[in-house]
Amino acid sequence: MVKYQRLGELLIEKNLITSNQLSEALVRQKESNFKIGEELIHSGVVTETQVLSALAESMGLPFIELKSVEISQSIIDKIPARFVTHYNFMPLNEQNGILNIAVNDPLDLCIIDEVKLLLKQQIKFFIATSLEISEAIKKYYGVGAKTMAQMIDDSGDGSIVANAEDSLSQVKTAETEDPSVIKFVNQIIQQAIKERATDVHIEPYEGRLRLRYRIDGVLYDLSVPPAIHHFQSAIIIRIKIMADLDIAEKRLPQDGRIKVTVNKENYDLRISILPTNFGESVEIRILSRKQIFFSLETLGLDKHGFHVLNSAISQPYGIILVTGPTGGGKTTTLYSCLNKINSPERKIITIEDPIEYQLEGITQIQILPKISFTFATGLRSMLRHDPDIMMVGEIRDNETAELAIRTALTGHLVFSTLHTNNAPGAVARLVDMGIEPYLISSSLSCVVAQRLVRLVCPHCKERYYPHNEVIKEFDIHLAKSDNVKFYKGRGCELCKHTGYLGRTAIFEILNVTDKIKEMILDSTPANSIKQEAVNAKMKTLRHSGWEKIISGVTTPEEVIRVTQEDTVTA
Repeated sequence: MVKYQRLGELLIEKNLITSNQLSEALVRQKESNFKIGEELIHSGVVTETQVLSALAESMGLPFIELKSVEISQSIIDKIPARFVTHYNFMPLNEQNGILNIAVNDPLDLCIIDEVKLLLKQQIKFFIATSLEISEAIKKYYGVGAKTMAQMIDDSGDGSIVANAEDSLSQVKTAETEDPSVIKFVNQIIQQAIKERATDVHIEPYEGRLRLRYRIDGVLYDLSVPPAIHHFQSAIIIRIKIMADLDIAEKRLPQDGRIKVTVNKENYDLRISILPTNFGESVEIRILSRKQIFFSLETLGLDKHGFHVLNSAISQPYGIILVTGPTGGGKTTTLYSCLNKINSPERKIITIEDPIEYQLEGITQIQILPKISFTFATGLRSMLRHDPDIMMVGEIRDNETAELAIRTALTGHLVFSTLHTNNAPGAVARLVDMGIEPYLISSSLSCVVAQRLVRLVCPHCKERYYPHNEVIKEFDIHLAKSDNVKFYKGRGCELCKHTGYLGRTAIFEILNVTDKIKEMILDSTPANSIKQEAVNAKMKTLRHSGWEKIISGVTTPEEVIRVTQEDTVTA
């Protein structure tokens, strides 16, 4: 057995620490009760990798980087999660009847002997860092594997609340008294925030519970222990309690909010629960509450688009609409516009659902549909406060649309959002809501359509040439790609092997000129309005995406994923 004093001497021999540093660490060790290696790591004198590499060399054991190792599912199925999590090791593979496992502390002979006894076969040990072992367990056994193993042990039969028919008293007792359920839900949320997820989806199916994170606009399955479906009711009840929802109601949709703090940062969680034939489905939207600076200049607008939008928001009245799908960045664009024109001389009021970020100097109102406080009723009340500028979170119906447009016609600048596929489509959508074309023509100043595209990961970025079929998706005059350098992400640990990291916006900005006003009055089809706008220098979403491609920040495949084929020509 290698003694800890010899570990210190070994680190000195390798010039990783000095004699003085070892002496000081030995003094501190008496108070901290750490092992000497742990004390040196904790105080920042050496890294865990340096200590373990030296220890591995002295013991004749191999040091391994787990993030570069692929582990087969067969070996994962063979070794139960409760063994792996309890003894903190990671199975690697099996060769000639010998099981290779990675451990963090090869000096803990008691644990090593127990592992050999439990697994009943010859074992070869590798040394790995505690973080990599933890990440590997999470990757292969699922998030919360240790907690799940504890829940199974505590429940005896593998479930706390096994089905929806359990009585309310049983459910409530199991939920409120079992800290493992609370810990497991916390782990799901913490992991989501760590991976930059904007949404968590908990979806019940027959015999299984599926968890997915939405990261950079794309859904990814979360690796979770298979036994999680036994705890479906307990997990959902825990979320309901956190969101102050009715835990007895399982037949109707419910919405709520949770405030949490993770790593000293505050987050708002929007909870939506829907009843399905296999139980309740949960969607959690994650919103950071930290102060964010919104700038029109940093949205990613091209020169012409910036000029059109900046001119529109500088006008004293009119209505400006931002269109796009849910989660498409519309709120960020609206906040950036408001931040640009915010000044002590102007009173700005917003009515939102929800208030995603706090804006200094702006009065923000949250709608409450349960008490009939809607966008329309809020808009009427806002007018009595003599605002110069108003933002309505979303135009959902005729009443809100007509109020917003008539407000713009009476000398106010109004911002709002619509769900349409492109900028000219906003006109058709308003007409479909029952708004007269003359009202639209008189009030509409600008329409911004936008999508979010994923950025090529800068850490694994490399050149490539896309298939000809992909290039053909773009308009022929844009796709003269002989001199264009295309880039994609190869895939690495930092981007979770997706090749993408982060997102940026592409825009289609319709400037409502006098000509377009006439076309609206004449009830001209949206496609003709779009053609006129393109003739007047409007860039379509796909054109805007192409410019992001040739600048090397995204890929053709990504732009195609979020945009439609152009049916107009410049």
